[in-house]
Amino acid sequence: MNRTAVTMLWFAALLFQGCAQVPTVQSRAGMAERLAEAHGWNGTVVEGSRFQLQAYGPAVADPIRHLRVYVEGDGLAWLSRSRPSRDPTPITPTGLQLALADPTGNAVYLARPCQYRYGPACAPEYWLARRFSPEVVTVTGQAIDQLKQRYQSESVILVGYSGGGAVAALVAAQRSDVRALITVAGNLDIHLWTQHHDITPLTGSLNPADHAQSLQLIPQWHFTGGKDAIIPPRIAGAFTRRFAEQAPVQILTLQSYDHYCCWVDQWPQLLGMTGLIQSLEEY
Repeated sequence: MNRTAVTMLWFAALLFQGCAQVPTVQSRAGMAERLAEAHGWNGTVVEGSRFQLQAYGPAVADPIRHLRVYVEGDGLAWLSRSRPSRDPTPITPTGLQLALADPTGNAVYLARPCQYRYGPACAPEYWLARRFSPEVVTVTGQAIDQLKQRYQSESVILVGYSGGGAVAALVAAQRSDVRALITVAGNLDIHLWTQHHDITPLTGSLNPADHAQSLQLIPQWHFTGGKDAIIPPRIAGAFTRRFAEQAPVQILTLQSYDHYCCWVDQWPQLLGMTGLIQSLEEY
């Protein structure tokens, strides 16, 4: 049993507190569908070069000038000490919940490869060691292009939860249309993260911290939880130290928050308290 499996089991134990068994893929997908429908959102499948990605968003009406794209976390990666999950669809779709809680009404949700949509290219490596691989970044960018076209958007604001924060940062580093980057409990330095937990490096994945130079001019807000034992604040701290002093990058640490609590419940208030919505309109 390798060290990655041991730590991921610990992560799963935190996630499954109070759960007798892992919900089926159908029930996990059904939860996301019900959440979206309750807000009047529609599901759509976005075709990429390697994967199909599940997206949810409001019906297309007027153009959304600055589209907020919420990228989901890593989802369900491991089932036991030695057995990876056969399907990474999240038990609790925190990224979707954050998107639905966005008070601007300009948000859409984008799942990660193989979440909700399992295709021929899906293999455990894409939610394990290669979860932040170049092909994952490429297909996410392709999906964002299609969502921009669908909503007739000029630019995007990328919001990533947990591992989705790494994907959002890596995508932002390759684009010229990113108005802002926001992460929530984001994994922004995967090398430091694996060292922190003394686990095997994510071979085949890109590290957002290595791409900081390409992000220097993008306004960024990184939310961290003071009690987050999974991705502690020091991960975001190491990432932001890669930036010039004058770079428009902020860390906002909520001392009583952990990896799961209380981002969704407080999301509109957090955005309002920090002046984030107003600040975005100024750029």
